[in-house]
Amino acid sequence: MRSVIVNGALILQDYCNRGFVSGGFFANDELNGFVGNFGQQQYFTRNSNIGQWSNAVWNQVFLGDKGAPATAFGPGVGQYTNVPSARISQEPPFLTTDTAGNWSVFVPAVQHNSVGPNYTGGSEAGTSIPISRFFIASPATPVASINAALALGQDLILTPGVYQLPQPVKVVSPHTVVLGLGFATLIPTNGNTALETSSVPGIKVSGLIVDAGPVNSPVLVRIGGKNAGGTNDRNDPTLLSDVFFRIGGAEPGQATTSLVVNANNAILDDIWAWRADHGAGVGWSSNTADTGVVVNGDNVSAYGLFVEHYQKFEVIWNGQNGEDVFFQNEMPYDPPSQAAWMSSPTTNGYAAFLVSPNVTSFQGYGMGSYSFFNQGVPIFATQAFQAPTTSGVQFHDLLTVFLDATRGQGGILSVIDGVGGSSTAANADQPVDVVSYP
Repeated sequence: MRSVIVNGALILQDYCNRGFVSGGFFANDELNGFVGNFGQQQYFTRNSNIGQWSNAVWNQVFLGDKGAPATAFGPGVGQYTNVPSARISQEPPFLTTDTAGNWSVFVPAVQHNSVGPNYTGGSEAGTSIPISRFFIASPATPVASINAALALGQDLILTPGVYQLPQPVKVVSPHTVVLGLGFATLIPTNGNTALETSSVPGIKVSGLIVDAGPVNSPVLVRIGGKNAGGTNDRNDPTLLSDVFFRIGGAEPGQATTSLVVNANNAILDDIWAWRADHGAGVGWSSNTADTGVVVNGDNVSAYGLFVEHYQKFEVIWNGQNGEDVFFQNEMPYDPPSQAAWMSSPTTNGYAAFLVSPNVTSFQGYGMGSYSFFNQGVPIFATQAFQAPTTSGVQFHDLLTVFLDATRGQGGILSVIDGVGGSSTAANADQPVDVVSYP
Protein backbone atom coordinates (compact mmCIF):
# COMPACT_ATOMS: atom_id res chain seq x y z
CA MET A 1 0.00 0.00 0.00
CA ARG A 2 1.64 3.22 -1.21
CA SER A 3 0.86 6.91 -0.93
CA VAL A 4 -2.43 6.41 0.89
CA ILE A 5 -3.89 8.56 3.66
CA VAL A 6 -5.99 6.60 6.18
CA ASN A 7 -7.98 8.65 8.69
CA GLY A 8 -9.28 6.06 11.13
CA ALA A 9 -8.45 2.52 12.09
CA LEU A 10 -6.70 0.21 9.64
CA ILE A 11 -7.08 -3.50 10.48
CA LEU A 12 -4.59 -5.85 8.84
CA GLN A 13 -6.26 -9.17 9.72
CA ASP A 14 -9.85 -10.29 9.24
CA TYR A 15 -10.04 -12.12 12.55
CA CYS A 16 -7.94 -10.48 15.21
CA ASN A 17 -5.26 -12.79 16.57
CA ARG A 18 -6.72 -15.93 14.98
CA GLY A 19 -3.87 -17.65 13.16
CA PHE A 20 -0.86 -16.14 11.46
CA VAL A 21 -0.85 -14.01 8.32
CA SER A 22 2.15 -13.39 6.15
CA GLY A 23 2.85 -9.69 6.40
CA GLY A 24 3.06 -6.84 3.95
CA PHE A 25 4.55 -3.56 2.83
CA PHE A 26 3.66 0.09 3.45
CA ALA A 27 5.47 3.08 1.94
CA ASN A 28 4.79 6.81 1.75
CA ASP A 29 1.55 6.51 3.71
CA GLU A 30 -0.22 8.53 6.38
CA LEU A 31 -1.73 6.01 8.80
CA ASN A 32 -3.27 8.54 11.12
CA GLY A 33 -5.24 6.21 13.38
CA PHE A 34 -4.88 2.80 14.97
CA VAL A 35 -3.08 0.15 12.88
CA GLY A 36 -4.29 -3.30 14.00
CA ASN A 37 -1.38 -5.56 13.15
CA PHE A 38 -2.48 -8.55 15.25
CA GLY A 39 -1.23 -11.84 13.73
CA GLN A 40 0.95 -10.48 10.94
CA GLN A 41 4.14 -12.55 11.02
CA GLN A 42 6.18 -9.62 9.73
CA TYR A 43 5.57 -6.16 8.33
CA PHE A 44 7.70 -3.46 6.73
CA THR A 45 6.80 0.23 6.81
CA ARG A 46 8.89 2.90 5.09
CA ASN A 47 8.68 6.71 5.04
CA SER A 48 5.24 6.87 6.60
CA ASN A 49 3.39 8.55 9.46
CA ILE A 50 1.93 6.15 12.03
CA GLY A 51 -0.70 7.05 14.58
CA GLN A 52 -0.53 3.88 16.69
CA TRP A 53 0.94 0.47 15.85
CA SER A 54 -0.82 -2.28 17.77
CA ASN A 55 1.66 -5.08 18.47
CA ALA A 56 4.36 -7.33 17.05
CA VAL A 57 4.45 -11.03 16.26
CA TRP A 58 7.91 -11.85 14.94
CA ASN A 59 9.44 -9.07 12.84
CA GLN A 60 8.13 -5.53 12.56
CA VAL A 61 10.53 -3.19 10.74
CA PHE A 62 10.22 0.58 10.33
CA LEU A 63 12.42 2.79 8.14
CA GLY A 64 12.21 6.57 8.13
CA ASP A 65 8.80 6.62 9.82
CA LYS A 66 7.21 9.19 12.12
CA GLY A 67 5.40 7.76 15.14
CA ALA A 68 6.76 4.23 14.78
CA PRO A 69 7.57 2.14 17.85
CA ALA A 70 11.15 2.41 19.06
CA THR A 71 13.54 -0.47 18.53
CA ALA A 72 12.82 -3.20 21.06
CA PHE A 73 14.19 -6.51 19.82
CA GLY A 74 15.12 -9.66 21.65
CA PRO A 75 13.78 -12.30 24.04
CA GLY A 76 11.30 -10.79 26.46
CA VAL A 77 11.71 -7.35 24.90
CA GLY A 78 9.84 -7.34 21.58
CA GLN A 79 10.28 -7.70 17.84
CA TYR A 80 10.50 -4.07 16.69
CA THR A 81 13.31 -2.66 14.55
CA ASN A 82 13.32 1.08 13.91
CA VAL A 83 15.85 2.62 11.50
CA PRO A 84 15.40 6.41 11.88
CA SER A 85 15.88 7.48 8.24
CA ALA A 86 16.25 6.03 4.77
CA ARG A 87 19.71 6.72 3.42
CA ILE A 88 18.34 6.94 -0.15
CA SER A 89 14.80 6.37 -1.38
CA GLN A 90 12.52 7.08 -4.30
CA GLU A 91 8.84 6.45 -4.83
CA PRO A 92 7.83 4.71 -8.08
CA PRO A 93 6.48 6.60 -11.12
CA PHE A 94 2.71 6.84 -11.49
CA LEU A 95 0.11 7.91 -14.02
CA THR A 96 -1.62 11.22 -13.47
CA THR A 97 -3.91 13.63 -15.32
CA ASP A 98 -4.45 17.38 -15.07
CA THR A 99 -7.68 19.38 -15.01
CA ALA A 100 -7.69 19.53 -18.81
CA GLY A 101 -7.51 15.74 -19.09
CA ASN A 102 -3.88 15.60 -20.22
CA TRP A 103 -2.13 12.40 -19.16
CA SER A 104 1.44 12.23 -17.92
CA VAL A 105 3.68 10.10 -15.73
CA PHE A 106 5.11 11.65 -12.60
CA VAL A 107 8.56 10.53 -11.41
CA PRO A 108 9.10 11.47 -7.75
CA ALA A 109 12.46 12.91 -6.78
CA VAL A 110 15.23 10.95 -5.11
CA GLN A 111 15.45 11.59 -1.36
CA HIS A 112 18.39 11.27 1.00
CA ASN A 113 18.14 10.62 4.74
CA SER A 114 14.39 10.97 4.46
CA VAL A 115 11.72 10.69 7.15
CA GLY A 116 7.98 10.52 6.54
CA PRO A 117 5.96 10.79 3.31
CA ASN A 118 7.29 12.90 0.45
CA TYR A 119 4.10 14.99 0.13
CA THR A 120 3.63 16.29 3.66
CA GLY A 121 4.84 19.76 2.67
CA GLY A 122 1.78 20.12 0.43
CA SER A 123 3.49 19.20 -2.83
CA GLU A 124 5.70 16.44 -4.14
CA ALA A 125 9.07 17.09 -5.74
CA GLY A 126 9.72 15.35 -9.02
CA THR A 127 9.42 15.44 -12.80
CA SER A 128 6.36 15.10 -15.02
CA ILE A 129 6.79 13.25 -18.33
CA PRO A 130 4.10 13.84 -20.99
CA ILE A 131 2.35 10.72 -22.22
CA SER A 132 3.56 11.46 -25.75
CA ARG A 133 7.04 10.30 -24.72
CA PHE A 134 5.75 6.83 -23.90
CA PHE A 135 5.36 3.80 -26.11
CA ILE A 136 2.18 2.13 -24.88
CA ALA A 137 2.24 -1.64 -25.35
CA SER A 138 -0.28 -4.44 -24.95
CA PRO A 139 0.31 -8.20 -24.85
CA ALA A 140 -0.30 -8.25 -28.63
CA THR A 141 2.60 -5.85 -29.28
CA PRO A 142 5.68 -7.64 -30.72
CA VAL A 143 8.68 -7.37 -28.41
CA ALA A 144 10.70 -6.18 -31.42
CA SER A 145 8.43 -3.13 -31.62
CA ILE A 146 8.86 -2.47 -27.91
CA ASN A 147 12.64 -2.66 -28.22
CA ALA A 148 12.69 -0.42 -31.27
CA ALA A 149 10.86 2.27 -29.30
CA LEU A 150 13.18 1.86 -26.32
CA ALA A 151 16.22 2.13 -28.62
CA LEU A 152 14.91 5.49 -29.80
CA GLY A 153 14.78 6.74 -26.22
CA GLN A 154 11.05 6.38 -25.58
CA ASP A 155 9.67 5.42 -22.20
CA LEU A 156 7.40 2.39 -21.89
CA ILE A 157 3.98 1.65 -20.43
CA LEU A 158 2.92 -2.01 -20.33
CA THR A 159 -0.86 -2.21 -20.12
CA PRO A 160 -2.41 -5.07 -18.12
CA GLY A 161 -2.07 -8.60 -19.43
CA VAL A 162 0.38 -11.45 -19.96
CA TYR A 163 3.30 -10.78 -22.31
CA GLN A 164 4.85 -13.86 -23.95
CA LEU A 165 8.42 -12.83 -24.73
CA PRO A 166 10.60 -14.85 -27.14
CA GLN A 167 13.36 -12.30 -26.51
CA PRO A 168 13.98 -9.83 -23.69
CA VAL A 169 12.68 -6.32 -23.33
CA LYS A 170 15.89 -4.26 -23.59
CA VAL A 171 16.17 -0.94 -21.78
CA VAL A 172 19.22 0.83 -23.18
CA SER A 173 18.76 4.59 -22.62
CA PRO A 174 19.41 6.49 -19.37
CA HIS A 175 16.42 7.69 -17.33
CA THR A 176 13.99 5.34 -19.08
CA VAL A 177 10.73 4.68 -17.23
CA VAL A 178 9.15 1.22 -17.57
CA LEU A 179 5.74 1.32 -15.90
CA GLY A 180 3.57 -1.77 -15.65
CA LEU A 181 -0.16 -1.23 -15.13
CA GLY A 182 -2.30 -3.83 -13.38
CA PHE A 183 0.87 -5.80 -12.70
CA ALA A 184 1.63 -6.59 -16.32
CA THR A 185 3.13 -10.10 -16.40
CA LEU A 186 6.23 -11.00 -18.42
CA ILE A 187 6.95 -14.62 -19.40
CA PRO A 188 10.12 -15.52 -21.33
CA THR A 189 9.40 -18.38 -23.71
CA ASN A 190 12.83 -19.38 -25.07
CA GLY A 191 14.98 -19.57 -21.95
CA ASN A 192 15.79 -15.86 -22.36
CA THR A 193 15.70 -13.04 -19.86
CA ALA A 194 12.38 -11.23 -19.65
CA LEU A 195 13.90 -7.77 -19.14
CA GLU A 196 17.45 -6.46 -19.12
CA THR A 197 18.97 -3.00 -18.87
CA SER A 198 22.23 -1.45 -19.95
CA SER A 199 24.65 0.10 -17.46
CA VAL A 200 23.16 3.57 -17.71
CA PRO A 201 21.85 5.79 -14.90
CA GLY A 202 18.38 6.61 -13.71
CA ILE A 203 16.27 3.74 -15.08
CA LYS A 204 12.95 3.25 -13.24
CA VAL A 205 11.10 -0.09 -13.44
CA SER A 206 7.91 -0.69 -11.48
CA GLY A 207 4.67 -2.62 -11.36
CA LEU A 208 5.63 -5.98 -12.92
CA ILE A 209 5.24 -9.69 -12.32
CA VAL A 210 7.85 -11.86 -14.02
CA ASP A 211 6.92 -15.53 -14.39
CA ALA A 212 9.44 -18.21 -15.30
CA GLY A 213 8.69 -19.80 -18.67
CA PRO A 214 8.63 -23.42 -19.86
CA VAL A 215 12.33 -23.36 -20.87
CA ASN A 216 14.81 -22.67 -18.07
CA SER A 217 16.05 -19.06 -18.04
CA PRO A 218 19.50 -18.55 -16.49
CA VAL A 219 18.25 -15.11 -15.36
CA LEU A 220 14.77 -13.57 -15.48
CA VAL A 221 15.69 -9.89 -14.99
CA ARG A 222 19.18 -8.40 -15.25
CA ILE A 223 19.70 -4.81 -14.11
CA GLY A 224 22.92 -3.32 -15.50
CA GLY A 225 25.23 -4.89 -18.04
CA LYS A 226 26.63 -8.38 -17.64
CA ASN A 227 29.32 -7.10 -15.27
CA ALA A 228 28.93 -5.07 -12.10
CA GLY A 229 29.45 -1.34 -12.44
CA GLY A 230 27.81 1.58 -14.17
CA THR A 231 26.92 4.98 -12.82
CA ASN A 232 28.47 6.19 -9.58
CA ASP A 233 26.02 9.09 -9.20
CA ARG A 234 24.09 8.49 -5.99
CA ASN A 235 21.64 11.22 -6.99
CA ASP A 236 20.59 9.32 -10.12
CA PRO A 237 19.91 5.73 -9.03
CA THR A 238 18.26 2.90 -10.89
CA LEU A 239 14.99 1.94 -9.17
CA LEU A 240 13.14 -1.38 -9.08
CA SER A 241 9.87 -0.95 -7.26
CA ASP A 242 7.00 -3.44 -6.82
CA VAL A 243 8.61 -6.09 -9.04
CA PHE A 244 7.61 -9.66 -8.25
CA PHE A 245 8.91 -13.02 -9.50
CA ARG A 246 7.22 -16.42 -9.64
CA ILE A 247 8.87 -19.76 -10.41
CA GLY A 248 5.91 -22.05 -11.06
CA GLY A 249 2.58 -21.65 -9.33
CA ALA A 250 0.68 -19.77 -12.02
CA GLU A 251 2.04 -22.13 -14.68
CA PRO A 252 5.02 -24.51 -14.87
CA GLY A 253 8.34 -22.70 -15.11
CA GLN A 254 12.05 -22.84 -14.34
CA ALA A 255 14.74 -20.20 -13.87
CA THR A 256 18.17 -20.48 -12.28
CA THR A 257 18.22 -16.92 -10.86
CA SER A 258 15.30 -14.52 -10.74
CA LEU A 259 17.01 -11.12 -10.37
CA VAL A 260 20.62 -10.08 -10.94
CA VAL A 261 21.55 -6.51 -10.00
CA ASN A 262 24.82 -5.40 -11.60
CA ALA A 263 24.09 -1.67 -11.36
CA ASN A 264 25.80 0.43 -8.73
CA ASN A 265 23.60 2.74 -6.63
CA ALA A 266 20.41 0.78 -7.29
CA ILE A 267 17.33 0.84 -5.06
CA LEU A 268 15.26 -2.31 -4.63
CA ASP A 269 11.93 -1.34 -3.10
CA ASP A 270 9.34 -4.06 -2.44
CA ILE A 271 10.75 -7.08 -4.26
CA TRP A 272 9.06 -10.46 -3.83
CA ALA A 273 10.81 -13.45 -5.39
CA TRP A 274 8.90 -16.69 -4.96
CA ARG A 275 9.64 -20.24 -5.96
CA ALA A 276 6.15 -21.63 -5.70
CA ASP A 277 5.22 -24.01 -2.91
CA HIS A 278 1.74 -24.66 -4.38
CA GLY A 279 -0.08 -24.33 -7.70
CA ALA A 280 0.92 -25.46 -11.18
CA GLY A 281 4.19 -27.23 -11.93
CA VAL A 282 5.40 -27.45 -8.34
CA GLY A 283 7.95 -30.04 -7.24
CA TRP A 284 11.60 -30.36 -6.22
CA SER A 285 12.58 -31.39 -9.77
CA SER A 286 9.85 -29.40 -11.53
CA ASN A 287 9.96 -25.68 -10.68
CA THR A 288 13.72 -25.66 -10.24
CA ALA A 289 15.33 -22.39 -9.15
CA ASP A 290 18.66 -21.86 -7.40
CA THR A 291 18.61 -18.24 -6.23
CA GLY A 292 16.11 -15.40 -5.96
CA VAL A 293 18.34 -12.30 -5.91
CA VAL A 294 22.04 -11.74 -6.67
CA VAL A 295 23.46 -8.27 -5.96
CA ASN A 296 26.79 -7.55 -7.65
CA GLY A 297 26.64 -3.74 -7.69
CA ASP A 298 28.03 -1.46 -5.00
CA ASN A 299 25.97 0.93 -2.86
CA VAL A 300 22.75 -1.03 -3.43
CA SER A 301 19.88 -0.40 -0.99
CA ALA A 302 17.13 -3.02 -0.57
CA TYR A 303 13.97 -2.08 1.30
CA GLY A 304 11.36 -4.78 1.78
CA LEU A 305 13.04 -7.88 0.33
CA PHE A 306 10.87 -11.00 0.32
CA VAL A 307 12.59 -14.14 -1.07
CA GLU A 308 11.14 -17.60 -0.56
CA HIS A 309 11.66 -21.31 -1.23
CA TYR A 310 14.63 -21.23 -3.61
CA GLN A 311 16.75 -24.37 -3.69
CA LYS A 312 20.21 -22.96 -2.95
CA PHE A 313 21.39 -19.64 -1.46
CA GLU A 314 18.27 -17.51 -1.79
CA VAL A 315 20.06 -14.14 -1.73
CA ILE A 316 23.73 -13.71 -2.64
CA TRP A 317 25.17 -10.27 -1.90
CA ASN A 318 28.51 -9.61 -3.62
CA GLY A 319 28.55 -5.79 -3.73
CA GLN A 320 30.26 -3.39 -1.34
CA ASN A 321 28.51 -0.87 0.94
CA GLY A 322 25.15 -2.60 0.55
CA GLU A 323 22.19 -2.21 2.84
CA ASP A 324 19.11 -4.37 3.39
CA VAL A 325 16.34 -3.11 5.65
CA PHE A 326 13.81 -5.92 6.21
CA PHE A 327 14.22 -9.42 4.81
CA GLN A 328 11.56 -12.10 4.86
CA ASN A 329 12.35 -15.67 3.89
CA GLU A 330 10.95 -19.15 4.03
CA MET A 331 13.42 -21.88 3.18
CA PRO A 332 12.28 -24.45 0.58
CA TYR A 333 9.58 -26.72 1.96
CA ASP A 334 10.42 -29.69 -0.21
CA PRO A 335 14.02 -30.97 -0.10
CA PRO A 336 13.48 -34.73 -0.46
CA SER A 337 16.49 -35.61 1.72
CA GLN A 338 19.35 -33.99 3.56
CA ALA A 339 21.77 -35.33 0.95
CA ALA A 340 19.84 -33.46 -1.75
CA TRP A 341 20.22 -30.15 0.10
CA MET A 342 23.85 -29.56 1.13
CA SER A 343 25.86 -26.42 0.37
CA SER A 344 29.10 -28.27 1.15
CA PRO A 345 29.97 -31.77 2.31
CA THR A 346 30.00 -30.49 5.89
CA THR A 347 27.26 -27.83 5.75
CA ASN A 348 23.61 -28.82 5.95
CA GLY A 349 21.37 -26.90 3.60
CA TYR A 350 21.92 -23.38 2.31
CA ALA A 351 21.81 -20.09 4.14
CA ALA A 352 18.89 -17.90 3.11
CA PHE A 353 21.10 -14.81 2.88
CA LEU A 354 24.78 -15.06 1.93
CA VAL A 355 27.12 -12.09 2.13
CA SER A 356 30.11 -13.21 0.08
CA PRO A 357 33.57 -13.56 1.67
CA ASN A 358 35.02 -10.68 -0.38
CA VAL A 359 32.52 -8.14 1.02
CA THR A 360 33.98 -5.73 3.57
CA SER A 361 31.00 -3.38 4.12
CA PHE A 362 27.31 -4.27 4.53
CA GLN A 363 24.46 -3.40 6.90
CA GLY A 364 21.40 -5.56 7.51
CA TYR A 365 18.39 -4.69 9.69
CA GLY A 366 15.33 -6.69 10.69
CA MET A 367 15.94 -9.92 8.80
CA GLY A 368 14.05 -13.17 9.35
CA SER A 369 14.17 -16.72 7.97
CA TYR A 370 11.64 -19.48 8.66
CA SER A 371 11.69 -23.24 8.07
CA PHE A 372 8.86 -25.64 7.24
CA PHE A 373 10.32 -28.86 5.84
CA ASN A 374 7.22 -30.86 5.01
CA GLN A 375 8.38 -34.03 3.25
CA GLY A 376 8.25 -36.18 6.38
CA VAL A 377 12.02 -36.45 6.81
CA PRO A 378 14.28 -34.35 9.06
CA ILE A 379 15.99 -31.59 7.06
CA PHE A 380 18.36 -29.10 8.70
CA ALA A 381 20.05 -25.86 7.70
CA THR A 382 23.31 -25.17 9.53
CA GLN A 383 22.52 -21.43 9.55
CA ALA A 384 20.01 -18.96 8.11
CA PHE A 385 22.55 -16.18 7.49
CA GLN A 386 26.16 -16.51 6.38
CA ALA A 387 28.69 -13.68 6.22
CA PRO A 388 32.38 -12.90 6.64
CA THR A 389 33.42 -12.00 10.16
CA THR A 390 34.64 -8.45 9.72
CA SER A 391 33.79 -5.21 11.47
CA GLY A 392 32.39 -3.62 8.33
CA VAL A 393 29.76 -6.34 7.78
CA GLN A 394 27.09 -5.87 10.42
CA PHE A 395 23.65 -7.29 11.13
CA HIS A 396 21.04 -5.92 13.49
CA ASP A 397 17.95 -7.82 14.69
CA LEU A 398 18.06 -11.25 13.06
CA LEU A 399 15.66 -14.08 13.75
CA THR A 400 14.68 -17.60 12.77
CA VAL A 401 11.39 -19.42 13.36
CA PHE A 402 10.41 -23.09 13.05
CA LEU A 403 6.90 -23.30 11.59
CA ASP A 404 4.30 -25.94 12.47
CA ALA A 405 5.40 -28.58 14.97
CA THR A 406 2.66 -30.92 13.72
CA ARG A 407 3.78 -31.19 10.08
CA GLY A 408 7.28 -29.69 10.03
CA GLN A 409 10.54 -31.61 10.44
CA GLY A 410 14.18 -30.69 11.12
CA GLY A 411 14.91 -26.98 11.49
CA ILE A 412 17.61 -24.30 11.49
CA LEU A 413 20.59 -25.00 13.75
CA SER A 414 21.87 -21.42 14.19
CA VAL A 415 20.85 -17.91 13.22
CA ILE A 416 24.13 -16.70 11.68
CA ASP A 417 27.49 -18.46 11.36
CA GLY A 418 26.89 -20.66 14.39
CA VAL A 419 25.66 -17.78 16.56
CA GLY A 420 22.16 -17.92 18.02
CA GLY A 421 20.13 -20.91 19.12
CA SER A 422 18.35 -23.51 17.02
CA SER A 423 14.78 -23.42 15.71
CA THR A 424 13.17 -26.87 15.86
CA ALA A 425 9.90 -28.47 16.94
CA ALA A 426 11.05 -27.96 20.53
CA ASN A 427 10.49 -24.18 20.17
CA ALA A 428 8.03 -24.07 17.28
CA ASP A 429 6.47 -20.73 16.34
CA GLN A 430 8.85 -18.85 18.64
CA PRO A 431 11.50 -16.45 17.30
CA VAL A 432 15.14 -17.14 18.03
CA ASP A 433 16.82 -13.74 18.03
CA VAL A 434 20.30 -12.34 17.49
CA VAL A 435 20.32 -8.64 18.32
CA SER A 436 23.66 -7.81 16.70
CA TYR A 437 26.41 -9.55 14.76
CA PRO A 438 29.34 -9.75 14.97
